[in-house]
Amino acid sequence: MTRRGRGSTGPGRPSNLPSDGYEAPAPVREGPSGGLVVDFHGDDNRRASYDLGTLPMPGWHPLLAEALALRIGSSGDIRTLSGADGSWRVVGSLTRFLAKTFPSPTVPGDLTRAHVDAFHARPDVSPRTRYDDMCELRLQFADRHLDGRLPADAWDAFNRRLKRVDSEPAGGYSHGELDRLTAAARADTARIVRRIRAGEQLVHQLHHGPGELDRRSRERAEVLAAMAATGEVPWPDPGRSVSQYSWRGELASQLFLTWRDMAPLMVLLALVTERNGETLKELPAKHRVLEDRAVELVVVKRRHGTKKWFETVTWEIGPKERELHTPGGLYLLLLELTARSRGFCGSSSAVCFWRNGFKQQVAGRDEHWAPFELKLRHGSSMKLSEWAATRPKPVLADPPPTPKTKKEQVRKPTDRPTEEPVPTGPTPLKVTFNRIKTSVDARRTKQLGGHLPSSAKSNTAQVLFKNYLKPDEATREWAEEVMTEALADAEQAARDAHAAAVERRGEPTVIPDAESPQQLQDAGLSPQTARELAGGDLDTAWTACEDHDHHPETGSACGDSFLACFHCGNCLVTRTHLPRLLGLLNGLGMLRQRMSEDAWWRRYGPAWVAVRYDILSKFTPEEVDKVRRQPLPDALLDLVEAPWELP
Repeated sequence: MTRRGRGSTGPGRPSNLPSDGYEAPAPVREGPSGGLVVDFHGDDNRRASYDLGTLPMPGWHPLLAEALALRIGSSGDIRTLSGADGSWRVVGSLTRFLAKTFPSPTVPGDLTRAHVDAFHARPDVSPRTRYDDMCELRLQFADRHLDGRLPADAWDAFNRRLKRVDSEPAGGYSHGELDRLTAAARADTARIVRRIRAGEQLVHQLHHGPGELDRRSRERAEVLAAMAATGEVPWPDPGRSVSQYSWRGELASQLFLTWRDMAPLMVLLALVTERNGETLKELPAKHRVLEDRAVELVVVKRRHGTKKWFETVTWEIGPKERELHTPGGLYLLLLELTARSRGFCGSSSAVCFWRNGFKQQVAGRDEHWAPFELKLRHGSSMKLSEWAATRPKPVLADPPPTPKTKKEQVRKPTDRPTEEPVPTGPTPLKVTFNRIKTSVDARRTKQLGGHLPSSAKSNTAQVLFKNYLKPDEATREWAEEVMTEALADAEQAARDAHAAAVERRGEPTVIPDAESPQQLQDAGLSPQTARELAGGDLDTAWTACEDHDHHPETGSACGDSFLACFHCGNCLVTRTHLPRLLGLLNGLGMLRQRMSEDAWWRRYGPAWVAVRYDILSKFTPEEVDKVRRQPLPDALLDLVEAPWELP
């Protein structure tokens, strides 16, 4: 058992302690130039040092250095290098701005509310940047160790309530766009695999069967074998009229991955593993194969909170011929393609390849590197959209929507003209890791029937909905279709329940044009029933009951809920009941907004269907509208439900 990592502590195995005389490094130290320096060591082992001596306003340096150290130090909330760079950028922006003000606050005690207000209202930066800068400075100065270091009115200006400025999350791809992108990434990755495996096969033949190679293949194999042994890519002969940069890149690509291979490979990884770009850039080479069926590795998921960055995942390997379709198979394929470069650069990262070191002034084995060990920002060199647009068969976006008619194109006087013209021809697809992540999350959610707790994979259900599903137009359309179908199914179930009850108990009697006893008697009622109905003696909650003592099914006294009257042959409805029925519908509509659709349809759906379609349809629309325009009575739902049980 090692003394590091999981299993290193436990009963009888105390945790590691520093050696005697150990002193923790100071959060703020003095740099070689005499300025104050704040060091950063992130949870991903990336490091940086920030020298305040390079900034103006030296009177501010002690306070800013202490605030920055509390923010990005070992106990601070910033744990990534990009986050620390952002905090440092805001410190530089503040000092450079204050240096240009008049009168300039040379020390923190001279800062006023007017200075803070002017910094917040800078006209040369975007509203989002102003909002982020103010939030960052408020967090830096809010530490309890800095209480009282700023004037009260200045701190109050930093601590103001800010209007949040959110950038609109990007939606995902349509089904057609996602299918075309997947096919393109898989096809290009397959070509990369065939190219490198052909080079490896040539080197293998040189060592084990050189006699089977012709002269030209043997010469090429010898060059590749030398590259495989030393990691050095030769330069072309001086007499060749070719671009040295392109020639070396083409030669190196026969044995190593290069920058141009990264775009399709990383896109396919994002599509198959359903992980974001940051996690894929930091995939480790260390893994464990489980019975040749799956591969287990520890991935990094940033912004999951302190000490929640690392997650153990298990990816299916699948058969060899399906390695481009399964996450485990594609991961092992990535390790195969990058094995030689990893050996030359000595990295533990899965993403290692060869780059032409002319611009970076490196040569030989140093041209093999793991770019994302230093900074994740190196991913901008992959140029995903450029790859999609410049491949032999470009990946195209869906055509724009059908143009509106002339009537729909009429603008209001206050409308501004569109600055960017709507493209009319096919346009290349814009490819980003965010849109890929949104698309695959939406696809997984649809496959699981929209159940968010089951669909959440690398995020919580709340984050999945807010950042990935809500901004995706295709997901919204799918959700609307699902809801429409679900409501239609619920309504049909209520109709079926009402029809089944009517078949057992009989259909209510609706007499829309009779009110007096004689009219009711002419409509088919017995004289006694007509007199009692006209006098209101048979009324219940919303209708009347012809024979309460003899239930149509049981023959005994009725004990059903008043909501069941609408499915009973003893039910009588006249024009006098119309206001109460409309009041009931209003009450049911209010309940529908306060409880789930499923529960509402189960509880009130059959009664609503009976009133809406079987009873009100017997009255004329004009008569119903006339009653609806008058004040309606209370819904009287407390007669069928205990008030404390109402939602």
